[in-house]
Amino acid sequence: MLRISKRMNMPRWKQWLIRLAAIVLALLLDAVIIYGLTKMNPLKVYSTMFAGVFGTSRRIWNAVRDVMMLLCIGVGLAPAFKMKFWNIGAEGQILLGGIAAAACMIYLKDLPSWLLLIIMCVAALAAGGLWGFIPALSKARLNTNETLFTLMMNYIAIQLTAFFVTYWENSYGSGIVGTINPDTMKGWFPPIFGQMYGMNVLIVFALVVLIFFYLRYTKHGYEIAVVGESHNTAKYAGISVPAVTVRTVTLSGAICGLAGFIAVAGQGHTISVSTAGGRGFIAIIVAWLAKFNTFVMILISFLLVFLEMGAKEIASRFNINDNLSKMIMGVILFFILGSEFFINYRIGGAKDEAKEGSVPVKA
Repeated sequence: MLRISKRMNMPRWKQWLIRLAAIVLALLLDAVIIYGLTKMNPLKVYSTMFAGVFGTSRRIWNAVRDVMMLLCIGVGLAPAFKMKFWNIGAEGQILLGGIAAAACMIYLKDLPSWLLLIIMCVAALAAGGLWGFIPALSKARLNTNETLFTLMMNYIAIQLTAFFVTYWENSYGSGIVGTINPDTMKGWFPPIFGQMYGMNVLIVFALVVLIFFYLRYTKHGYEIAVVGESHNTAKYAGISVPAVTVRTVTLSGAICGLAGFIAVAGQGHTISVSTAGGRGFIAIIVAWLAKFNTFVMILISFLLVFLEMGAKEIASRFNINDNLSKMIMGVILFFILGSEFFINYRIGGAKDEAKEGSVPVKA
């Protein structure tokens, strides 16, 4: 009989070899699907995906912009997820941060641009942190279900955004505020490296380094890891689980709020209900696959953005149904996620349980 055993110590090189094999198998299956449904050369389709991301300098910087946005949210989710607090409310936290940043742009536009940007950043951090603090406090005091709580707060945030959009919009019924301060560009990120998204890169990379060291080498990071492993162990070690919960999820919400600030000041220069664009949910994949390592999140974020932009390119270039391009992207993601099973578990007979330090898993 086959038995599933949990792996205890697989070498890192072998883990990445399994992931690479999963991607190769996904590309082979996609090639069969592409040829079977469209009779097109799969290699030509794949080269088109590559050109959709790297074809021009503008496309490259658009990819960088999207990667930085997704990476920022993934980094924000990492502390809460490592503590096993399932923060599904990143969408709402992004929107609250965006609302705060947009409000500062609209009402404080007479301030010097550098001062306005600082105030926008602080306001976005505070707004996103508040949207994380509320479910965290409820979890700490009342032991509510954080998944449902944070998910429901997304809908409240969407309605709040819709209200402010209607209040601020330039023309009735447009559904968008329009570009804020287009003449003075107050509250816009200044170009760096000759690119308008250069500031996005600096902020997010600084965040990647800071959160990596915060989680890996600080007392707070240690407490987060202990609480994530066992509440009872944390209590025995003298760690206040409610305090760590509130502090960590507030930090998580604040970083997601910072993503809203970047979206408004460094990307769209406006606010709408689609500002988050579903990235709050996609970033869950980023944080989970990277195992909360913020540097690995760079690779995962790039892969997801590459797949998304490439899928759009082949849909427009070959005039094929958008569902096919999404299917190609979905197959690759399915294989990548599935590879994690073989990294964490092994399938074998009863005689193989002792290999690799594996332990049997009950069905």
